[in-house]
Amino acid sequence: MLTENLLSVENLSIDFRSDQSVHHALTNISFAVNKGEIVAIVGESGSGKSVTSLSILQLLDSPPAEYTNGKIIFSNQHVSCDILSQSPRAMRSIRGNKISMIFQEPMTSLNPLFTCGNQVMESILLHQKCKRSEAKLKAIELFKKVQLPDPEKIFDRYPHEISGGQKQRVMIAIAISCEPELLIADEPTTALDVTVQKSILQLIKELQLEKMISVIFISHDLGLVSQIADRIVVMYRGNIVEEGNTTNIFNNPHHPYTRALLACRPSLHPKGERLPVVSDFLGVDKEGTIIERTQTIQPDKFIHTDGKKALPIYNPQQEKAPARLLLEADNLHVWFATKKDIRGKVKDYYKAVNGVSFDIRKGETMGLVGESGCGKTSLGRSLLRLIEPTGGKIVFNGEDICSLPAKELRKKRREMQIIFQDPFSSLNPRLTVGDAIDEAMKVHRVGENKTQRTGMILDLLTKVGLHPDHYHHYPHQFSGGQRQRIGIARALALNPSFIICDESVSALDVSVQAQVLNLLNDLKKEFGFSLLFISHDLSVVRYISDRIMVMRNGQIVESGDAEEIYNHPKETYTRDLIAAIPFIQ
Repeated sequence: MLTENLLSVENLSIDFRSDQSVHHALTNISFAVNKGEIVAIVGESGSGKSVTSLSILQLLDSPPAEYTNGKIIFSNQHVSCDILSQSPRAMRSIRGNKISMIFQEPMTSLNPLFTCGNQVMESILLHQKCKRSEAKLKAIELFKKVQLPDPEKIFDRYPHEISGGQKQRVMIAIAISCEPELLIADEPTTALDVTVQKSILQLIKELQLEKMISVIFISHDLGLVSQIADRIVVMYRGNIVEEGNTTNIFNNPHHPYTRALLACRPSLHPKGERLPVVSDFLGVDKEGTIIERTQTIQPDKFIHTDGKKALPIYNPQQEKAPARLLLEADNLHVWFATKKDIRGKVKDYYKAVNGVSFDIRKGETMGLVGESGCGKTSLGRSLLRLIEPTGGKIVFNGEDICSLPAKELRKKRREMQIIFQDPFSSLNPRLTVGDAIDEAMKVHRVGENKTQRTGMILDLLTKVGLHPDHYHHYPHQFSGGQRQRIGIARALALNPSFIICDESVSALDVSVQAQVLNLLNDLKKEFGFSLLFISHDLSVVRYISDRIMVMRNGQIVESGDAEEIYNHPKETYTRDLIAAIPFIQ
């Protein structure tokens, strides 16, 4: 057992100051990372995970960040230094060379103006004495090590030309290019497919074992870190509330917040059962002190005897008589031109959706699952004609919407709405939340006047768990979970009969994800709409759906009852998706 500390964080406190207030981001936190060890830091957004990781490399802007107390001791080859007292020049020799970081969003971390290969070469040339030709060979060798396909071709591609999983592998190649002693991975798999997520975890573990480097792995998902971590540090509101080796944390969690994170995951609950959330375990009294709630939820009841996932009892007798059809897709195609001759004639197509047929009944939730690039989003958007189908038929409430002229289609859109994956980019930053919702209502003539519409919007905001005062706030003033609730409110404002959720919970914390899933189930009961729920995570799709379609390479490879697909998959591809779902070891 390795016990020699590589990094030691001692009583670290960080404040963020503005003209109006002071936010205590970290309060006297202490933990250590041993040589050759993987330590996971777990918590929701706002818990202080990323602030902790950025402080280790002095990447926080100061001001507004202010280090009010503590030290960060890095011990390298029997020489120790306090990171916080190092000069900018000294930090440049540490960053990337001795301590590297894999950031959460590779698209914003990679430079869109340079090829992937050049960005790896830049790191090598900065810290190592070698020629450009040698740096190129090293970069290609690194691409092979991180298992990128066709490393020589990827070297010359720009970030926008490769997939999300491939971009993350390029980031890992940059991070390990100078063989650092400590690797910080800040939410490196958030919003990635479960299969890609699994491969990234395996890659980090293999690199850690091969080079005996230490890793700080940051995540909001305890189930995920159980696959990779030796020890776990649980953070809540800038404090460390629990710390211990992985086995002890999972078998005997002491803090109610840890128990809440364990209990929130949809894979542990039968369909229809309300998901527990953090507020079921924790509260805040009038003085602002965190208190434990008296509740009957026991995490043990969520862990199935196989140690993997709770498999609810499937009872066919519970099935109801089939409802009337709401939507039918018949032999639907969505093709994109990829090659044209000099006359502009299309020579080749990318077949995103290729001959798909299915139906959705009134009041039903249909799940659509598959990896990135399988055609899920193209299929969903084509149903609303946000992408024009290349061929096939879409019948909604008995009417073929593919043949509708633009004016009639706009009217039909009132009945068909979509909740996007990234609510921030789908909201106008210049409009308040109230005005954004009012805009759609005004276009479709919902409500007799502004006063009536405002009353309806205030009622909607309350229904989705927001405060009426939020009417006057702008999108940037909300958290990710709150923005997703705004997207739901905007979709419901027109009282549609059909809503598409396109990866609407994939990037959310597990507890916020549970809140949104509970909300969708509640609203579905109240408003009676049908739902097409698109996701790459079969455990989430199984929890919320009545039926499931599994999509691969533009086609539906398996479909049927949600529990039947989840518990008894027929296709190898479906079994692989289920096998990739993180479970507690």
